[in-house]
Amino acid sequence: MLIVMQRQADEAKINKVIDFIKQKGFDAHVSKGEDHTVIGCVGRKVIDKRDIELLEGVEEVIRITSPYKLVSRVFKPEDTVINVNGVKFGGGNIGMIAGPCSVETYEQVDETARKLHDCGVKILRGGAFKPRTSPYAFQGLGEDGLKILRKVADKYNMAVTSEVMEVSQIPMFLQYVDILQVGARNMQNFNLLKSLGEVRKPVMLKRGLSATIEEWLMSAEYIMSGGNRDVILCERGIRTFEHMTRNTLDISAIPVVQKISHLPIIVDPSHATGLRDKVAPMSKAAVAAGCDGLIIEVHNNPDCALCDGAQSLYPDDFAILFKDLKALAEVVKKKF
Repeated sequence: MLIVMQRQADEAKINKVIDFIKQKGFDAHVSKGEDHTVIGCVGRKVIDKRDIELLEGVEEVIRITSPYKLVSRVFKPEDTVINVNGVKFGGGNIGMIAGPCSVETYEQVDETARKLHDCGVKILRGGAFKPRTSPYAFQGLGEDGLKILRKVADKYNMAVTSEVMEVSQIPMFLQYVDILQVGARNMQNFNLLKSLGEVRKPVMLKRGLSATIEEWLMSAEYIMSGGNRDVILCERGIRTFEHMTRNTLDISAIPVVQKISHLPIIVDPSHATGLRDKVAPMSKAAVAAGCDGLIIEVHNNPDCALCDGAQSLYPDDFAILFKDLKALAEVVKKKF
């Protein structure tokens, strides 16, 4: 349930309510808005809401029927805005993340990052640990790849995002990465999600291959229930019976999520389509639909890429696309 405090309720009254629900065996999650403070009361026990309504400073107690509480707009009506290296996601802002699918060499990442930096990109993506369908495919450089990403990013004053695969890797990632990415295959790796809830860096949560929106939001709830409020949802296409593209990009997920959740939602058109010539139109479609960000694969020489070269843009093509996207953003009253 959600406890809405009166506008004039001071910290002493708020803390008294928090102490009360904790004594009853519930977790308390506080969201302070412009007008009211809302306390999320999360737990499996039974409590009579009248006992809470009688506490001083309480304006209203709302029972939530949806399984996700903290990601809901009922808990936090205003958009969550996440700022990474000056790049904002949410609240009318569109963040751009770009870079190669995987880290191959220092020279490859450096050349790609330099050209992205010239375009104004401030967040660099790159895979160091690669979850591949085939055990014989390129699996990434591991920690050496993270070191390359960090070194190059520092050179061009960029932030870094990369995919963390398991709980044991989190301490390593915290040394190099600014946004920890959870891949589609790990969307329901609940041990990983719980551990990322204890991290105080943004987490990008990709939608699972065949996950419903509710399942996706419930995975975000795992992270938020641990105390990490900086969650970025990433729509990367879902598996359908269609084989003309790698996945089917669910553009409708953007307005659906934005109506029921305050979390920013970004789109990955590269993994969604798997084809270079489809990335630009799907990026434009995502911006037109109101997305809060994009993550696009760009490689300095995609024809020779060790991973997903067919869906990676050439730097010059990305520069043209980014310019077009900025113009389109103005039409939908958003900005990069």
